[in-house]
Amino acid sequence: MENNVQSSCSSNRIPIILSVLALVIAIVVLVFQFVGKKSSKITITEANSEVAAQRGDIVFVRMDTLIMQYDMASDLSSTFQAEAQAVQDDLNKRGRKLESDMKSFENQYQKGLLTRSNAEQQQNALLKRQQELQNFANQKQLELQEKEFVMNNQIIYAIKTYLEEYNKVRGYAAILTTTDVTNTVIVGNVALDITQEVVEGLNAEYIKVRNKN
Repeated sequence: MENNVQSSCSSNRIPIILSVLALVIAIVVLVFQFVGKKSSKITITEANSEVAAQRGDIVFVRMDTLIMQYDMASDLSSTFQAEAQAVQDDLNKRGRKLESDMKSFENQYQKGLLTRSNAEQQQNALLKRQQELQNFANQKQLELQEKEFVMNNQIIYAIKTYLEEYNKVRGYAAILTTTDVTNTVIVGNVALDITQEVVEGLNAEYIKVRNKN
């Protein structure tokens, strides 16, 4: 029974544990084109002017690296994984109890310790509990899937919002995203890679928000 619950919770149809790769793929096609000189209140680290991209350039961000180094993504991921593990542990506990009760019933039945009427009642009760546990596991999977979806959207929104404000200052023609999987940018001048600058700015902004809370 425990194996059934564990198998259900690890179903490919509804993943429980956060997949950073899935998040990276979801946001790999972000492109921003804001070339204005509007002022911005966000934190932007100063780049080396001798090697930095210039206004009007097309630059890129390595999203897999950004997600791995973004403190907000790490914090949300840790919280989600802890909650998912708690759900898994609870399901395993319920599954072990049901399995134990099923073995006890089978043992009593084989030894002739139950009347036919009592055996039918207990069997039906156990089957009902099994179905209820499966329904409970499915519901928890759906809840975790929804939370993961919202969490990913929160991260995407934070990155997108920051880059929009960031580019009001930098004035790049476009900001592309790439990963090791998609290779949107196969080869690029290192000066056009703004990943580290964006990571530092995002983390600085996140620290401000986290401190307020």
